Amino acid sequence: MKVFIMPNLSRKNALPCAAETLERLHALAVDVLLDVKIKSTFSSFDYVRFADFREALKMCDVVIAIGGDGTILHTAKYAMQENKPVFGINAGRLGFLAGLEATELDRLADLAAGRYTIDRRMMLKITRQSANGMADIMYALNDAVISKGGLAKIVDLEVDCGGEKVISHRADGIIFSTPTGSTAYSLSAGGPVIDPAIDCISMTPICSHSMLSRSIIFSDDKVLSVRAKVDEEHETFLSVDGEQGLRLESGDSVLVEKSEIFVRFLRLVDKPFYEILNEKILEKMND
Repeated sequence: MKVFIMPNLSRKNALPCAAETLERLHALAVDVLLDVKIKSTFSSFDYVRFADFREALKMCDVVIAIGGDGTILHTAKYAMQENKPVFGINAGRLGFLAGLEATELDRLADLAAGRYTIDRRMMLKITRQSANGMADIMYALNDAVISKGGLAKIVDLEVDCGGEKVISHRADGIIFSTPTGSTAYSLSAGGPVIDPAIDCISMTPICSHSMLSRSIIFSDDKVLSVRAKVDEEHETFLSVDGEQGLRLESGDSVLVEKSEIFVRFLRLVDKPFYEILNEKILEKMND
C-alpha cells in the first residue's frame, strides 16, 4: 500500500501527529509519500518518498489528511480528481469527517490490514449563470451558501425547482447542503442531520424573515434555481465549501444539483456514522 499524507502544518497538533503517523505506517510496511514542498520539515525521515503533489496523488492508493474538518474537506476535493479514497486523522477541533483521533493512531494497523470500508459521498454541482451567458461551475462536498454582504441588509431569494416556484425567502441567506454537509453550517442554522448514505439536497434558510423558516429536503434528481435581489443596497455572495465568496451581479442565477463527481471516504469497519454522530455532536450538546 502507498499512502500520500497531507498534513495541515498550520495546526499546532498536526506536526507531531504526522510524525507519529509516519513512524507507525513505516513499521507496518506501508510506503509513505509526502509533498516535496514540505521536505525540509520531514527530512529526518529517510524512508519517506518525496514527490511533486500531482505525482504523489497519482501514485498513491490512499490519501491521508491530518488536520481539522476543513483540511479533510479540501484534501478530499484534490483526491477525487484522481479517484483516490480519503482517510482523515483529526488534529483540529471537531473532526467530524475524521476516521481517527490523534490518540487512536494504533488503529492504523486496521488500515494497513485492509479492515475498512469505503463510503461514496455525494457532491453538489453549483453553477453561477450570469446574464451575459457566462457560467462558473464549482463543486461542493459540504455546502453552497448564498448570503448577504457585509452591510446588515437581508436578501430576497427566489427558489425554483424544475421551473416551478418553491419559495420566496427574506433572510440573511440560504444553505444548500449535501448529506455530508448536514452536520456543518446547515446544522448550526437549524437544519436536519442526514445519513450520508442517502443522496438528497437540503435547503436551510439563515435567520429567515419569512413564515416558512424550516428546511426542505429535495430528491437527488432535482435541479434548483436561485435568484437573489441584487442592487446598490443589497450585496449578495455565493460561497462554496467555505471558500471566498463570489459576488453575484444583477441577473445572475445559481443552479444547484447533484454532481456526477463524488468523493470516497475510507472508514474503519467499527466506526459507523451514528457512533461518530454521538461522539462528536450529540454528546457534546448534552454536556
